[in-house]
Amino acid sequence: MSVWHGSLRKRKRTGGRKRAYRVKRNYESGGFPAETTLGETKRRNSRGYGGKIKTKLLKDKYASVTNPKSGKTEKTEILRVVKNKANVDYNRRGVITKGAEIETSLGLARVTSRPGGDGVINAVLIGSKEDKS
Repeated sequence: MSVWHGSLRKRKRTGGRKRAYRVKRNYESGGFPAETTLGETKRRNSRGYGGKIKTKLLKDKYASVTNPKSGKTEKTEILRVVKNKANVDYNRRGVITKGAEIETSLGLARVTSRPGGDGVINAVLIGSKEDKS
């Protein structure tokens, strides 16, 4: 089942019903969000507009974390999701989106990629464990 992203309104400002002047189009249908969480790596491919294949990341336990001071990028394990400002519910459930803060084995990192759209978790280090000790 898909989600319809059309804009045919049901009622007029006066309260009268609006009649649809055309049928729903297939290109107006969309999909449900991926809502990436921690776990064993699980991806799903979906067809996009023009035959493009989109990779949605459903679960993953590794992230490519870049240290801005040294410029090095390492594949590290995600320990937990610290904060997600995108949605209070995502914060509670531990959903990883762009801008979420995750705790890795290197330290605290902010996600810079869109896991549900890109299929990978890229992050930049904002607080290393070496700074704390």
